[in-house]
Amino acid sequence: METRAPQGLLLLLLFLPPLPPRGASAGSLHSPGLSECFQVNGADYRGHQNRTGPRGAGRPCLFWDQTQQHSYSSASDPQGRWGLGPHNFCRNPDGDVQPWCYVAETEEGIYWRYCDIPTCHMPGYLGCFVDSGAPPALSGPSGTSTKLTVQVCLRFCRMKGYQLAGVEAGYACFCGSESDLDRGRPAPATDCDQICFGHPGQLCGGDGRLGIYEVSVGSCQGNWTAPQGVIYSPDFPDEYGPDRNCSWALSPPGAALELTFRLFELADPRDRLELRDAASGSLLRAFDGARPPPPGPLRLRAAALLLSFRSDARGHAQGFALTYRGLQDAADDRAPQGSAQTPAASPDWANVSCSPRPGAPEAATGARVFSTVTAVSVLLLLLLSLLRLLRRRSCLLAPGKGPPALGPSRGPGRSWAVWYRRPRGVALPCPPGDPQAEVLAASYRPLSASSQSSLRSLISAL
Repeated sequence: METRAPQGLLLLLLFLPPLPPRGASAGSLHSPGLSECFQVNGADYRGHQNRTGPRGAGRPCLFWDQTQQHSYSSASDPQGRWGLGPHNFCRNPDGDVQPWCYVAETEEGIYWRYCDIPTCHMPGYLGCFVDSGAPPALSGPSGTSTKLTVQVCLRFCRMKGYQLAGVEAGYACFCGSESDLDRGRPAPATDCDQICFGHPGQLCGGDGRLGIYEVSVGSCQGNWTAPQGVIYSPDFPDEYGPDRNCSWALSPPGAALELTFRLFELADPRDRLELRDAASGSLLRAFDGARPPPPGPLRLRAAALLLSFRSDARGHAQGFALTYRGLQDAADDRAPQGSAQTPAASPDWANVSCSPRPGAPEAATGARVFSTVTAVSVLLLLLLSLLRLLRRRSCLLAPGKGPPALGPSRGPGRSWAVWYRRPRGVALPCPPGDPQAEVLAASYRPLSASSQSSLRSLISAL
């Protein structure tokens, strides 16, 4: 099957000004929560597929700690940057076009294969489709380029005002709309296996096969209103360029927002991403090449957000990919354990109880000092009260979910033995030989000797 004749040339596209994609206001990137990859070549895949075909099909992968005879093994990745280790899961340590793994060598000398991972497609990539040419899979304008990348094609179709962009045979680009996709014929993902002429780490369709993307991927501006979606840095999946000044308005339904950074790689501290409250304009968070965002969900008490990104004259790097979702209740924005809860924050990311207003750094500093002193004072009073109680006790027991089996009592001849059990503690007596205390203590875990010694010293000082 021959590739359709081009209707235009993709020349000088790298210098065309970005335009807002038609339909971007819908925030239409599909199912970001179902994707395990946010890079076009799956270099960030950390899933558990260990065969070269989906759903248990294909050949089994070899363990990475048993492939020392090859270029890549767990020994060549001691820091785990590429995700290699004592397992046989598909990975992409060399920046190839998709995850792969070593397999037992065949008679033909094949010792590695690509992995077909259905969940490893970046949001915004809609899949591989058949292009028979009659009728064309995407009915809009087209062109070719010997420097074609995914983003070059996306920018071309975005400039033309179309919603979809398709790459084919490594060098051809086609534009289309959602109606084209409705009548499209899906093809196996492995059919889109041609390397882009302009980027050895990207796939640009196949022979008679279109890899179709939404043009909102890598756009420099947009208005996102869907309940959830993905925002990419400008020019993604290519690296962002120098002197970029981009902004995105984010207003999904709900009273608060949750962001999760799936990728974040900026060139230096002068390349900066800011998150502002769209209503007040106040700065909530800012990240740069030296200060990346914290891991885990980032929850913000703002119904609408304005994201702005700027790069300096020298900056270029992979950029970022973040998923978002609207929260229906602002009271639900308390972060779970391990996530990054973000009450209004200052530009230097101090985790404080109130956000300083622009032009009033002294007031913000005073508020932080006052909050810290107050919190420390309350904790000291509670500690003193507990320690005074402990002076009259010889044993500290902390019950589990049920109430304590013993009540407090007093008596001479106590020797300290400290026990604990979450979630809360209570002081109980432990006179030597007390059978009730010994039975109860048998189900508790004792503190270490050093901890008991420190507690004794602290109590004796009161």
